[in-house]
This record gives sequence, structure tokens and C-alpha cells, in this order.
Amino acid sequence: MSEQPGRPGRKRDSSRDAAILGATLDVLAETGYERMTTDMVAARASASKATLYRRWPSKADLVVEAVESLRAEPIADTPDTGSLAGDLAAMLDTSGNAAESRKFKVVVGLLSLLPQDADLANAVQRRILGPRSASIRVAVAREQARGGIGAERDPDLIALVVMATITYRLIMTGEPVDRRFLATLADGVLKG
Repeated sequence: MSEQPGRPGRKRDSSRDAAILGATLDVLAETGYERMTTDMVAARASASKATLYRRWPSKADLVVEAVESLRAEPIADTPDTGSLAGDLAAMLDTSGNAAESRKFKVVVGLLSLLPQDADLANAVQRRILGPRSASIRVAVAREQARGGIGAERDPDLIALVVMATITYRLIMTGEPVDRRFLATLADGVLKG
């Protein structure tokens, strides 16, 4: 059996990828994974569904790559404001930071899927949760060096408590993760 020569087609325009992945994150943050459709993403990105499916064979593949497209902030960029409350606010306050708010909304939109999709869970950990936890650990270590938190307290556990508390607040109460909340968390819970 002889192979048919491939039909020449248009070369893939990778310049559209960033717009499509950004649209995916926007729609995901607004609707959650279950309600998100490729039609919504295509419309937001001004692209055809065929364009999406040529690049990503499934909605899950599209979402994994969209999450992977997020820049993981280096730990060295952890703000040093002189206080744990200030550091947490500078890193995690979603009330005045649209990009940070979108990242947390993406996580919330994916929560039900994460236990069943290891690739997606790894992408979320690598690009969103992991860098924030690492930055929280740096801020906690600084606060320990200033004497505000005892040296015996585990920075890993404190970072986990902060991330879990923020996630709970976003999912269960819908209240903002703002400077006031983060100051209460830092001063009333973590240092108390």
C-alpha cells in the first residue's frame, strides 16, 4: 500500500496561540471548567473552533496548556515590605490585581477536575499554587528572622494554611482576598 502525499495546507500561525490561551483563562475564570465551552473560547479569541481543535484535540488539552502558559514568578520576586501582613498583601491581594484575581479564579474553576486529571493538577501546582506557596515560605522566614513568628513554626505548614484559607474564602464565602483579610490572617492567625 503506497502512501498518498500529504496535501499542502496553510502553515500553522503560532502567533494566535497566546490570544487563544489568554481567552481560555478568561473564560475559565468566569465560568469554571464544567460550563466552559470551546465555542466560548473561540468567540473570545476571535478564532474558529476548527483552529482550536487543530491545535488542541480536547478541551482538557487546551486548559492544561493555558495554565502552563502562565508565568511562574521566581521566588526572588517575593516582596519585602517589612511585615508579614504587608508581604502577603503585596503577593496575594486579589482586590486590586486583575492578573492575580484571574489566577485564583482559574484554580477555583478547576477544583472539581484536579483530583481526576494529574496533568492539570501538576500544571496548576507548577504555575499557580507552587510559586505562591514558595513566596509565602520566603515571607514567613523573613518574619521569623524579625522575631514576629517563632523559629519552631514550620514555614511549609504556614504556607499551606494560607493557601487553604484563601481557597476556602474564595469558594465558600465569596468574600474578597484583600489587604484587610490578609492582615487579619497574618497578625491574628499566623503570628498569634
